Amino acid sequence: MKKTFECEATVDKLDEITAFVEGQLEELGCSMKDIMTLTIALEEIYVNIAHYAYAKLDENGKTIPDTGTGPMKLTVDSEDGKVFLTFEDHGLPYNPLEKPDPDITLAAEEREIGGLGIYMVKQSMDDVTYQNKDGKNILTLMKKL
Repeated sequence: MKKTFECEATVDKLDEITAFVEGQLEELGCSMKDIMTLTIALEEIYVNIAHYAYAKLDENGKTIPDTGTGPMKLTVDSEDGKVFLTFEDHGLPYNPLEKPDPDITLAAEEREIGGLGIYMVKQSMDDVTYQNKDGKNILTLMKKL
């Protein structure tokens, strides 16, 4: 079972892509807990792609969120009791796994902004991999069912 959803990477597509993934997970017979865990991870990754993948850069080389858009493809696959969500975009090369994990022992106001979402994704999945291949960012989340 390999199903693909392609769209323009914009936040207004979030409900549509979430419904697609939830439908695929229900077909696989996933538990409600696994569906919720995967849906939260999906939302975090997709919104980051929508905000930053195609963003323009300012004069200092920092991304300006929501300043561009482009294609995004999500593939849902399952094999041997595992489900895989693979996100592909042609945006700015970015490996979220290289970002250091936030120090969650600090109070919220003492922590740097950003990084908590990808940290939660890494903690809730059994494996997260990234590669940049043929000009594409490819991020795969794997969850054992």
